[in-house]
Amino acid sequence: MTTLVVCLDRTDDVGRKTGLRSPVVGWEAVRALVTDVGLADPEDSGVNTLLESLRVAQNLRDENEEVVVAVVSGDRESMVSADRAVAEQLDDLIADYDPESAVVVTDSAEDERLIPIVESRVRVDSVDRVVVRQARDIESTYYLLKQFLADEELRQTVLVPIGLTLLVFPLLATTVGPAEGAAAITTVIGLFLLYKGFNVDELLTRLARQTRESLYSGQVSVVTYVVAAGLTFIGLFVGALGVSNLGETPGVVIPTTQFAFDSIPWLAMAALTASAGRLLDEAISEEPIRTSFLNLPFIVLAVGLVVRGFSAYFLEQQNVIEPFVVPAAELGVVSNERFVMGAGERLAVFVVTAIVVSLVGARIASVFSDSSGDAERGDGGPDAGTAGGGDGTDASLESARSADATADPDAERGLDRTDPELTDGGADANANPNSSRDRTR
Repeated sequence: MTTLVVCLDRTDDVGRKTGLRSPVVGWEAVRALVTDVGLADPEDSGVNTLLESLRVAQNLRDENEEVVVAVVSGDRESMVSADRAVAEQLDDLIADYDPESAVVVTDSAEDERLIPIVESRVRVDSVDRVVVRQARDIESTYYLLKQFLADEELRQTVLVPIGLTLLVFPLLATTVGPAEGAAAITTVIGLFLLYKGFNVDELLTRLARQTRESLYSGQVSVVTYVVAAGLTFIGLFVGALGVSNLGETPGVVIPTTQFAFDSIPWLAMAALTASAGRLLDEAISEEPIRTSFLNLPFIVLAVGLVVRGFSAYFLEQQNVIEPFVVPAAELGVVSNERFVMGAGERLAVFVVTAIVVSLVGARIASVFSDSSGDAERGDGGPDAGTAGGGDGTDASLESARSADATADPDAERGLDRTDPELTDGGADANANPNSSRDRTR
């Protein structure tokens, strides 16, 4: 029975301090590693973990068990790469020594996260976590603070907000009052927590990277996005002007509806411009255009028509806007008679137009999708052989079948030569010369 005593080091502290690559296998190699780590950093708890691994291995050897002691380290780049490195090293150890069980030695909760990786490859009989005695005393607080201050990310996340709060609060308390200052600081802290909680920094970094890649690749959507942003600001400005022209209007329903009525044409144009640029990028690329990009401009236009129609309906009901007047035409000559379209009729026209636009978009997307699929099959895709295109395999098979049917009258009459009763070598044919095949002929 071979037992693997493995010391886990997820963050590769051993490799960083000694310059050695893991895994380190063997009693003498691990004992030499203890000296190297101790000389590099005597305060590191990893020294105690390595010594504990040697002690466990020695106890198992005293019980007449075959023991292999090893140190497995991760990677410093990321947690995923660290876990994958540990898994790869464990696979090599298991392939070389074929242990039946394992004893895991760790010194922190961070290293214990690797235990499921070990359990997925070999049976784990024991987990030994090393706790240094000095860490239980009050004096260890100094070392904890020292490690905390040595971590740059923790300093920026915790100490910087606390320092800014202690500096800003006295200024706000003396200028605007203690209550207002506390409220302002609480608001800023809340925004900071939301910023970190929603990973806004990562989103901004990803957006900047995508923008840089788009600029370097010369995509048309970069220009259309800028134009769309300008149209969006115009729409917001026009909507705000429409609300300001209402004067003193009680409630928020009418101003909101007026804002939507005035701004939706510009916002719809902004969305159409952005989607058109993305569609042009898809058309320029070598890959076929996806159906969603073809259908997006029509959906945007349909939604804009619906929002415009409903906002006009509510504003006309409140006499904020005038009814829509259509001049009547007789034989091409405009007369004095006019057709006044009511609020319900106007809403119906907008809704029906939006439905027609969405149906047209779906139809166009379907046609382009079918044509791209036919083009792929015509180029020798998987369906080319089934449809009879490409290299004409089906035609060759059909001609071969016709030739076999002509040469063999049995095949022409639909007889199956694989039937034992119809073959010359079957049991019934040997027993009875007047077999069913001869009688059929």
